[in-house]
Amino acid sequence: MTLRILASAILSLVMSFPAIASDGSADAWKALREGNAVLMMRHALAPGTGDPASFELGDCSTQRNLNETGREQARSWKPFLAEHGITEARVFSSQWCRCMDTATEMNMGEVTGWPPLNSFFQSRGDGPGQTRETIAGVNELPAGAPVILVSHQVNTTALTGVYPSSNEGVIIALPLSNSPEVLARVSPGR
Repeated sequence: MTLRILASAILSLVMSFPAIASDGSADAWKALREGNAVLMMRHALAPGTGDPASFELGDCSTQRNLNETGREQARSWKPFLAEHGITEARVFSSQWCRCMDTATEMNMGEVTGWPPLNSFFQSRGDGPGQTRETIAGVNELPAGAPVILVSHQVNTTALTGVYPSSNEGVIIALPLSNSPEVLARVSPGR
């Protein structure tokens, strides 16, 4: 009888490991909720690479934009964030349409276009300056709701060293620096 109880206890313990391991990013989410981290993410799926030669910042018809899959990906953030205790946020976005649309479709709060988050894919020389502006701007934000930054792969990689997939984010410890601490890589559906 005691062997059966011991076996049952061991089985229960082993069965609990996947649940414990499934969210190894619990501390990162707590930091984001408490204002000790920010979420920086790459826009949702916008097929292609770079932007057309006719690109104009204020004209979405000249840009690479989200497709329907990308819009669905962006909408998936709201329930994903809610699962982690975040129901509203301060959302800052690149002014590129695919980023603004991602931020808007997330439906987490008012979206503010922020030039330091704009892509420098076509003009890599702007990267270091924009990265410094992003670091300084984020570090100057007052306390409040969690912060979400919607940007591009090049911007996220320049700041964190992480090459994010479309619709993937990184939770980064505050204060930001030239070599920030990435607490977790996150994305709905993972």
